[in-house]
Amino acid sequence: MAENKRDYYDVLGLQKGASEDDIKKAFRALAKKYHPDMNPDDKNAEAKFKEINEAYAILSDPEKKSRYDQYGHDGINPNMGTGFGDFSGFGGFDFSDIVGSFFGGGNSGGSRRNTPVRGDDIITRITVSFEEAAFGCKKEVNFNRIEKCGVCGSTGSAKGTSGVETCPTCKGSGQVKFSQRTALGMFQTTRSCDACKGTGKVIKEPCTNCRGTGAVKVSKKYEVSVPAGIDNGQNIPLRSQGNEGYNGGGSGDLIINVSVRPHSIFERDGGNIYCEIPITFAEAALGAEINVPTLEGDVKYDIPEGTQTGTKFSMKNKGIQIINTRTRGDLIFRVIVDVPRNLSDAQKDLLKKFADSCSDVNHGKKRTFFEKLEKLFGR
Repeated sequence: MAENKRDYYDVLGLQKGASEDDIKKAFRALAKKYHPDMNPDDKNAEAKFKEINEAYAILSDPEKKSRYDQYGHDGINPNMGTGFGDFSGFGGFDFSDIVGSFFGGGNSGGSRRNTPVRGDDIITRITVSFEEAAFGCKKEVNFNRIEKCGVCGSTGSAKGTSGVETCPTCKGSGQVKFSQRTALGMFQTTRSCDACKGTGKVIKEPCTNCRGTGAVKVSKKYEVSVPAGIDNGQNIPLRSQGNEGYNGGGSGDLIINVSVRPHSIFERDGGNIYCEIPITFAEAALGAEINVPTLEGDVKYDIPEGTQTGTKFSMKNKGIQIINTRTRGDLIFRVIVDVPRNLSDAQKDLLKKFADSCSDVNHGKKRTFFEKLEKLFGR
């Protein structure tokens, strides 16, 4: 029986039947996250890294994947000796890709080790108020960026040393062939060179600043202009402010995701803003000039007599500017009649007299309702 192990698809965060591209993408992301070079002295990360490698070694090989899909761990010979502890590549995946991915997206194989690769995008987040989103503002963002090591000039070698040399193990190819005997017979395959981690080069004296990677993580600050009309969840891209590229590739972008705090009065839908305004029974019945809150302050507005609760009114161009345009939305407010409570006896007497003085002419909706009721039920 196979030893008790986690499902390989679960290890990579995938569903059974995932495509080859999905498997490679998941592996690249997880290997980058848990790579020992990025997690020094972290035994938990090292264990996860080995587990990720083991899962990828099986799922990236069509034959092994087929046996695993059919029989699970019992379909995989436990004595196949995949070398999960050496952090080398599997299934043709060059592990220099992972190192390269800290500069950019990595490479797809040993033959492309020196191909220029664009740097990764960096995603960071800022929070702005409702008003800041409406009118625009300046915000400072803090983030970490991968840059070429200034001490070694991104060579990875200590200053003053002979620098990078051709790997004597793989003769600069970045890959080595090996054979192994399994229950299914003798297999010959190719994997990344352990000595140079698939780069084809070795560094005898690594740079102490970047530990031989040729790159360092740098804390950066940047003042960003938040455009008027930005909405919750939208992004502000800053070109070429992301991680620097690899092998001469361009830098990635800095993507700033904007979160807008809710407003205590207004709600937003595109460029339009909405609110509710309470009015008194007398204001609704007689009409009145009321104060309507806007983003620039209160504005006087005349509501007609006989205004019903729930009636909506619109104020043109009092909403929010549509981003990157000169168009501005409207302010739409709904009035709610605030029925008085805790009336005194004198107030109740006055209301009773008022009610007695009213007729169907004064209550059109009520009259219409009972007319429909009479037609339906003969009441």
